[in-house]
Amino acid sequence: MSAKSIFGTDGVRGTANKWPMTADMALKIGAAAGRYFRNDGSNGHRVVIGKDTRLSGYMFESALTAGLTSTGMNVLLLGPVPTPAVGLLTTSMRADLGIMISASHNPHHDNGIKFFGPDGFKLSDAAEAEITAIVMSDIEPAQAVNIGRAKRIDDGRFRYAERLKSTFPSGLRLNGMKVVIDCANGAAHRVAPEVLWELGATVIEVGTAPNGYNINDGCGSTNPKRAAETIVSFGADVGICLDGDADRVMILDENGNVADGDQIMALFAARWAAADRLANNTLVATVMSNLGLERFLDAKGLRLERTGVGDRYVVEAMRKGGHNLGGEQSGHIVMTDYATTGDGLLAGLQFLAAMIETGQPASGLTHSFDTVPQLLKNVRYGAGTAPLDTDAVKAAIADAEEKLAGNGRLLIRKSGTEPLVRVMAESEDPDLLVAVVDGIVAEVESAS
Repeated sequence: MSAKSIFGTDGVRGTANKWPMTADMALKIGAAAGRYFRNDGSNGHRVVIGKDTRLSGYMFESALTAGLTSTGMNVLLLGPVPTPAVGLLTTSMRADLGIMISASHNPHHDNGIKFFGPDGFKLSDAAEAEITAIVMSDIEPAQAVNIGRAKRIDDGRFRYAERLKSTFPSGLRLNGMKVVIDCANGAAHRVAPEVLWELGATVIEVGTAPNGYNINDGCGSTNPKRAAETIVSFGADVGICLDGDADRVMILDENGNVADGDQIMALFAARWAAADRLANNTLVATVMSNLGLERFLDAKGLRLERTGVGDRYVVEAMRKGGHNLGGEQSGHIVMTDYATTGDGLLAGLQFLAAMIETGQPASGLTHSFDTVPQLLKNVRYGAGTAPLDTDAVKAAIADAEEKLAGNGRLLIRKSGTEPLVRVMAESEDPDLLVAVVDGIVAEVESAS
């Protein structure tokens, strides 16, 4: 068992009660994290734990708490809060570690464990590898006198709400604006409607009745149809669709049309650059962001810096380069002037501010550029196979790159969480697009 077999692109994730997302493994991970961070033997170390609304969250919260306290960490339990709230409260509560129990946009039967360091940023690959090594060893528990304590923190979401409201431009109000908020029956089901109402909006709620099983089920950022229908039926001005842990967002205009992360980042980058607040005139996004975004930025004299897939890699590049805006096509929008990780509600508030300041309807702000047609196909491969290493697949990739030269781009990558090869291409020539993707897919299938 290797470090990569536990940690994926965003912490540990899998089906609840199946390895690695078992109560036993969560206890070991908690104990290992406690041993890693309580490295001086003192009892002054603390960790904050948040979760979304999945039924299995109770099990993992208890298991992690047992593991952490067994190695001397003091645990502060936040209950259901968005992922960005954990990043915020890790620093404001002077904790050594923050943990979010969530599988983000996945269905209820999945769950995950995300880690934040004392600075509120997600842990590095190196730190996760060290924690994994401790998991694989005999973990030394604390002496009985040094066992940690655990207690509930009742005001976590209120602290987060006040921080969110403080990012909204001073003097602006949402009075007269009718906003549909879809919380995916997830972690933001209480705080998101509260923040919008407190800023003056008329709030129409979707996905705010979690029952442990319905998180992301027919709602949220990956399923915006219900929110779109609600916008039209209520005559709303705009819709904000969050995912299960509220770290990503899709914006819907008054007609129910969806703007993904690329369009939101394009709007923010252009506005920030015009106000001379876009650090280094650079936007950081992943290799999955559309070629149209890159062309849009280039036309404005701005730069797009691409990273690997995963918001943690976006943040790492932002911190390394001193950039303050980044994100993913999937809706993670990272604004390090305000937060340490992607925050869907924060991005939604910034979009609402743009509507007020420009006087434009949502539809006037959700389409900054025309997307280049993009085709993505996933190919599952068998255990023990390495299809990308075969000569036939390499030849198919080389041929596709030659055909797309000057007329698009190609991206081939292995999933960080499943045995999948992802084949993505972009081109204005639809026939060429299908041909190159299908050609590579066929070779990968043959090699698997």
